[in-house]
Amino acid sequence: MIRHPSRYFANARPAGVLLLGLLLSILAGCASTPRLNETSERTLPRQAFIEGVPFHAQRDYQCGPASLAMVLNQSGVAVPMETLIPQVFIPGREGSVQPEMLATVRRHGRIPFVLNDSFDALLTEIAAGHPVVVMQNLSLPAWPMWHYAVAIGYDRDTEEMTLHSGEEAQRIESFRRFDATWARSGRWSFIALPPGELPHAASERRTLEAIATFEQVQGAEATLPAWEAYVERFPDSAMGFFALGNARHATGDTEGAIEGFRNAVARRDDHGAAWLNLGLLLRAHDKPEEARQALTRAAELPGPWQQRAQEALET
Repeated sequence: MIRHPSRYFANARPAGVLLLGLLLSILAGCASTPRLNETSERTLPRQAFIEGVPFHAQRDYQCGPASLAMVLNQSGVAVPMETLIPQVFIPGREGSVQPEMLATVRRHGRIPFVLNDSFDALLTEIAAGHPVVVMQNLSLPAWPMWHYAVAIGYDRDTEEMTLHSGEEAQRIESFRRFDATWARSGRWSFIALPPGELPHAASERRTLEAIATFEQVQGAEATLPAWEAYVERFPDSAMGFFALGNARHATGDTEGAIEGFRNAVARRDDHGAAWLNLGLLLRAHDKPEEARQALTRAAELPGPWQQRAQEALET
């Protein structure tokens, strides 16, 4: 839990504390129960619970490392919570912030996928068996008390969430109370998956960005299964096939790289970088006529690849 007490609350008298509790109760009471969109309402199961998610009790201000340990352990990364504390805990802030949380997931070989800010996405991932790290503000917006928990289940009939939170495993919270505190963080949440697995409700752009950022940390070989899964999920993505071609080339698969770049330009004829890479590989693969056609197309398209393509044509 990340606390940001003001000078006022540092000197608060009991009456002030009681007033804060009363305000919190009023705010929770005024919050409305979140509603699902029509598709989610029709397709999501009534109940879902992810078995076997480890629980790590939170120590003072260490809900970030505890939440990370839960989702990493559940995904097969045997890292103790104590190892994660110095990686994400910022003493000056008495807690963990989102960039450090996501970066630590990448360092441990998992891809963090930030979900869109909707109740539908949250329940969809839980129903798919993916525990979700959620960020909540347990206090007022003016005096935030940030807190990370792991959502592991829900019941649409009773309108209740199940969370590993604080010192309590399988804590039950009403949809209304949970969403009131979650909404104060902009409904920020993420899941941690091994390369090759994608969010059930993945968006094309966010998923591509998440995989690309992971590749910068872990390299092409570790990321290759993720790009393979990406183009299978989004078969019309020129950028996905371009990234797949680059990853295959980096791992020594020239034929696979050529196939990736061909798929990229087939989906976007103005993808100059893909035309250039395709032409260079075809030339190195002793296919001069096909290489000349690809390089000519790259040279026609304005961009940083244009000069390189022209130089390759001259040679």
